[in-house]
Amino acid sequence: METKYNGKTLGLEIVAILAGLVFLVPFYFLLANSVKKFSEILLDSAALPKAFTWSNYTRAWKIMDFPQAFTNSLLITVFSIIGLVIISSMAAHRMIRRPTKFNTLLFTSFVAAMVIPFQSIMIPLVQVAKNFGLISSIWGLVICYLGFGVSLTVFLYHGFIKSIPLEIEEAAVVDGCTPYGVFWKIVFPLLKPMTVTIMVLNALWIWNDFLLPSLILGQDPDLRTIPLSTYSFFGQYTKQWDLALAALCMGILPIVIFFLAMQKHIIEGITAGSVKG
Repeated sequence: METKYNGKTLGLEIVAILAGLVFLVPFYFLLANSVKKFSEILLDSAALPKAFTWSNYTRAWKIMDFPQAFTNSLLITVFSIIGLVIISSMAAHRMIRRPTKFNTLLFTSFVAAMVIPFQSIMIPLVQVAKNFGLISSIWGLVICYLGFGVSLTVFLYHGFIKSIPLEIEEAAVVDGCTPYGVFWKIVFPLLKPMTVTIMVLNALWIWNDFLLPSLILGQDPDLRTIPLSTYSFFGQYTKQWDLALAALCMGILPIVIFFLAMQKHIIEGITAGSVKG
C-alpha cells in the first residue's frame, strides 16, 4: 500500500529539517570562528569570516603538539575499546549461558554500578590509582576506562546475546567445538551489530573525555590527550578562542570520520537484526 504525500508529511519534513539546522548551529560557530582572528571573534562571533585565517590551525597544531596528543588519544581509545569488547562480551555470554546465583548477583552489581555518578567516586579513585601505580600512565588510564565502561557494555551485550538461539551453540558442541571455539567462531561473529554500536558509543566517550584523563595523567605534556591539550588555550586571565576553536576542529575530525564510517555497519546490523529468526 503506497503512502500518500500530503500536507502532514510535508509539515513533518519541514520540522525535521529545522530541527537538524538547530543541531548544526554549534558546528557553524565552531567552523566559522576557527578561521577568524581573535579580534574578529570578539566583535561578532555569528558573522562569516572576512578573511580565512588558516594560520590558526598551524599555530594550534604546534602549541598543543597535535601529533603527540593524537597518538595518546588513539592509544587510549583503541586499547580501551578492545579490552571492553573482549572482557564484556565473554562475561555477558557466561552470565547468560550459566545463570547461577553468583552470575545473577554479578550482573545485578554491574547494572547497579551504572547509576553511580563519577563525581562521587573520583577522589577515592585517584587514591586507589595512586596506590596501584596507575597515576601518570596511559595504561593506568586504560585500566580505569575498563572499570568504568564494563558495566554498560556488559548490560548491552547481555540483552543482545539473549536473542541468539542456544541450539546453534549446542550444534557446534556436538560437532566437537571447544567452549572458546563456540564463543569466538559462532557467538562473537553474531554480535557484530552490538559490537559496532559499543565501539561507537565508547569511542565517543573516551575520545572526548576530559575529567578522567586530567585526574590520572596529571600535567605531564607528553601524556596529554587532545581534550587536555585543547584546554591549555584557556588560562586564568586569557582565553585564546581563535586557537582553541581550531584545535577543537582538529580534535573532533577523527572521531567524526570514525562515526561516519561505522554508521553504515550500525544500520546494516539493525536491518539484519530486524528479520532475525
